[in-house]
Amino acid sequence: MTVAAATDLTAGTWAIDPVHSSINFSVRHLMVSKVRGSFETFSGAITVAEDGTPSVSATIDVNSINTRNEQRDAHVRSADFFDADNHPTATFVSTGVRPDGDDYIVDGDFTLKGVTKPVSLKLEYNGVNPGMGQGAVAGFEASVVLNRKDFGIDIDMPLETGGTVVGDKVTITLEIEALKQA
Repeated sequence: MTVAAATDLTAGTWAIDPVHSSINFSVRHLMVSKVRGSFETFSGAITVAEDGTPSVSATIDVNSINTRNEQRDAHVRSADFFDADNHPTATFVSTGVRPDGDDYIVDGDFTLKGVTKPVSLKLEYNGVNPGMGQGAVAGFEASVVLNRKDFGIDIDMPLETGGTVVGDKVTITLEIEALKQA
């Protein structure tokens, strides 16, 4: 059974609605708490083939990071972290979608700071709604935990008491509304 057959996603392109979507992250800070942030500028689409096979692509403007602290955001955009001057975007291109109980796993290639690695996002499909005059709207929630060092973000700022200022594991969560394109 295809993903589209198990859902009510019809064939065609579903564009991510950035006004009603979010890309958020959290990472351990000082080993005792977490810093949370978001990316304000992104785009993407879910394409469902006539046979029901879906594919996903997305682009994130890493310069749009927002952790509610401009000094920290500027540091994260620097070569120590994203190197946004040389790598202004992160991208995801799916390689497959498979059922996982009532949810799905979206496998794909994630590129950040010029490094591409395979990742698997846990996806919850929330259904389709006829929308409010703009056409059909599909909803999704997804998450993945990445190791920042896998993507060349290997800055270590050791603490005197052990550990580092920034944790290695970064949890990314997505809340997505996608609009069916004509």
